Amino acid sequence: MTQALHNIAPPGSLEAKDLEHLLHPSTNLKLHHEKGPTIHVKAKGVYLWDSRGKQYLEGMAGLWCTALGYGEEELARVAKEQMEQLCYSQLFAGKSNEPSILLAEKLKAMMPFDAGRVFYGLSGSDANDTQVKLQWYYNNAVGRPERKKIISRKRGYHGVTVASGSLTGLPPFHKHFDLPIAGILHTDCPHFYREGLPGESQAQFVDRIVGNLEALIQKEGPDTIAAFIAEPILGAGGVVVPPDGYYQKVQAVLARHGIAFIDDEVICGFGRTGKAFGAETFGITPTTMSVAKAISSAYLPLSAVIIPESMYEPFIEASGQVGTFGHGFTYSGHPVCAAVALRNLELMEERKVFEHAADVSKAFESRLHGFKDHPLVGETRGRGLIGAAELVADKGTKAAFDPKRGVGAYCTSRCEANGLISRNMGDTMAFCPPLVISESQIHELFDKFTTALDETLDWVRAG
Repeated sequence: MTQALHNIAPPGSLEAKDLEHLLHPSTNLKLHHEKGPTIHVKAKGVYLWDSRGKQYLEGMAGLWCTALGYGEEELARVAKEQMEQLCYSQLFAGKSNEPSILLAEKLKAMMPFDAGRVFYGLSGSDANDTQVKLQWYYNNAVGRPERKKIISRKRGYHGVTVASGSLTGLPPFHKHFDLPIAGILHTDCPHFYREGLPGESQAQFVDRIVGNLEALIQKEGPDTIAAFIAEPILGAGGVVVPPDGYYQKVQAVLARHGIAFIDDEVICGFGRTGKAFGAETFGITPTTMSVAKAISSAYLPLSAVIIPESMYEPFIEASGQVGTFGHGFTYSGHPVCAAVALRNLELMEERKVFEHAADVSKAFESRLHGFKDHPLVGETRGRGLIGAAELVADKGTKAAFDPKRGVGAYCTSRCEANGLISRNMGDTMAFCPPLVISESQIHELFDKFTTALDETLDWVRAG
């Protein structure tokens, strides 16, 4: 491997050290060792620069997370001041700190449901892992030990820990990891373009897959199901926007059986869909909620699980019986992360970022849907400042490309060559820019994508 490494990167270079020392997450490691890394060295606003000086427009907000863009000096100031005043404080054994308290108060005030308590972690994965544990804990505490199963969806993404990775409904996150674990079920992905039957209307599609959910619940036993978890818009599964009426009918099924709705807002939360939360965009009334990513605009890692007071109350007696509520992380409620997140949310309010996102999303959606007529594009979909274009071999039949051709990966490489960071999930090209992007920068984004898409079409036609 050493000789192959030297063929890609000069000895002693950052590229060589990357290839020698790092194990990259969510990466085709074989391809990585053939091509080597792209190393980002600085960023400002909606732009990044790599180690060779090339500029890129950030079309993915990092990993769906840098809502305020890069280089926000106000957040750097808050982090510095908090580090100097109280660089670390735990929440174990009743200890607390001001930023964690004030952020919890702020989050509760923002929630689109009757929120009671806030639990802190560091990532969307650990938030959804916590959601599973809290459902198990709660049902044990109230005397329903049989009610433990969680229903997720095919193509949903909820993280990569053992529990959250099981909730995720994408095969690469299961294969070789012995996932999913027992008690995690998967129901239909609400993607009409790919999952609808010939001659089926959207309304009929919704009725069918919600009927399948009902059938799954009945098969497993309603009294064994604790919760259903969903992203308002499925992110890593291809930016899937469910049809109208889907969530209303799902919630009716859950309500009949007393099943909780876990709302995974890790991607949609804090303005991505043009409202504070995807729940508000799609008419969801959550039982609990997971947030991360844009809560701090990714300046520091932080996640939170928000639960109703009715769920918290049984925890008090149950923890007293065993001597502790035995769940938590060293960095739960880290004061620097909490202080930065609190100021991030305040800046979003002061600068009317949600309103701005809703306003410029008109141009974003217009340009995105303008690709419907492109020879490579089978479907465009999105809401607010998140969207995708699915590339197909045949527009009429919706026939997909052979995955081995790597058409989406090639298109991503052409985006990068043209100074645009996008992301392909298979042959679906995703876009999720920082919420502070301007209308002119949206046009720049899609102008660059137009060039990349046309270059991809030439490559496909050339065989």
